[in-house]
Amino acid sequence: MSEQPSRPGATGKSGKPGKPGKPYRRPQKDPVRILAFEALRAVDERDAYANLVLPPLLRKAREKGGFDGRDAALATELVYGTLRRQGTYDAIIAECVDRPLREVDPPVLDVLSLGAHQLLGTRIPTHAAVSATVELARVVLGDGRAKFVNAVLRKVAQDDLDGWVAKVAPPYDDDPEDHLAVVHSHPRWVVSALWDSLGGGRAGIERLLAADNERPEVTLVARPGRATTEELSREESAAPGRWSPYAVRLAEGGEPGAVDAVREGRAGVQDEGSQLVALALANAPLEGRDEKWLDGCAGPGGKAALLAALAAERGAVLLASEKQPHRAGLVAKALAGNPGPYQVIAADGTRPPWQPGSFDRVLMDVPCTGLGALRRRPEARWRRRPEDLEQFGPLQRDLLSTALDSVRVGGVVGYATCSPHLAETRAVVEDVLKQWPAAELLDARPLFPGVPELGEGPDVQLWPHVHGTDAMYLALIRRTG
Repeated sequence: MSEQPSRPGATGKSGKPGKPGKPYRRPQKDPVRILAFEALRAVDERDAYANLVLPPLLRKAREKGGFDGRDAALATELVYGTLRRQGTYDAIIAECVDRPLREVDPPVLDVLSLGAHQLLGTRIPTHAAVSATVELARVVLGDGRAKFVNAVLRKVAQDDLDGWVAKVAPPYDDDPEDHLAVVHSHPRWVVSALWDSLGGGRAGIERLLAADNERPEVTLVARPGRATTEELSREESAAPGRWSPYAVRLAEGGEPGAVDAVREGRAGVQDEGSQLVALALANAPLEGRDEKWLDGCAGPGGKAALLAALAAERGAVLLASEKQPHRAGLVAKALAGNPGPYQVIAADGTRPPWQPGSFDRVLMDVPCTGLGALRRRPEARWRRRPEDLEQFGPLQRDLLSTALDSVRVGGVVGYATCSPHLAETRAVVEDVLKQWPAAELLDARPLFPGVPELGEGPDVQLWPHVHGTDAMYLALIRRTG
């Protein structure tokens, strides 16, 4: 099958391109699907993240008028659903075109993927999904490419998702990792890495990969001394968190920006796993004073805001350090109004401006591949490469070493990542502790009260399919000399 451009010189009665003798019909502009297409193009062209691109696009559409909550919900589903299932849809579309997928222009492929998601991942009727996507193609690609889109989608519509997966995924017994990669829409190397981190058989990895493709709940944090869970729970769509005493979950469709405490900065949006990591560090047993805390990789500020509020309750002071100045600005915004003293600085955590042994508690939530937050940033699975580990590994080790140097004897360091990849978690901790004989791992599990299935310890790995959180990792280390 090939794209057939409109024949030169063919015009309708209107004098515009079309079939001879047939009036030219202007394509119908669908603001929802045009917005979804624009978001996908931004993700592809600018390496943008959908969670950063989509909100301003939705806000602009609302301001223009005629774009309501149902429109916003559909646009959001089209964008995130298409990104989550991109690998599966690529495999299906590849069966329906007559060329390698890499030879299909990216804008055309984005339109095809949007159409495939409507056909295979939503309840939109087949005829409506095809016709709406073809109209979108006419608007953003032109009539010639719209014919190509129409032909491909009619092939896609010949079967449902399960039927297509049975055709395009290799049998599990022949190639388990490739089978799971196609069925659950993850790159093969990510499947392999997550499976290694989980251990065990097929059931666990299938549940984890499926959880990565589910829409995550929005979780709020009531910042101590500034807001309460009781206040947040009065919201119509709110329910208590599962594990954190400061967490409140919003039902699907709940809008954080509509919550007074969030708008005022007294509460924030923060995954419950992120809250648990900050709480575990704050509650870890110390020997001696407890007056100075450090968040050494503080951007964008969620954990720092919770730590600063907890520190204020105890008469302690938090220093929040972030290398990137614009991210340091986000940290300052998150901490504004904290009930106790704090400081935010822009500094490189591997070359710190503070003296060694200055702090009682140190959190290092290091830069990582982000494989633990694929529910929230589905495009990250396609953007990351195995070689990224080579870039992050030395930095992660340097930052953990800095943290151990920055804490006083008897103080505690929390090493955290939003990745369960063993090369970013246990391997880093083990390597650094070999260079730090005067440090010991603490059992972090008792500092996650009520949270089940925390493994053999002493570190903790949370999981989306087990705990309903991002896959946060935490190792607690006490400096002993």
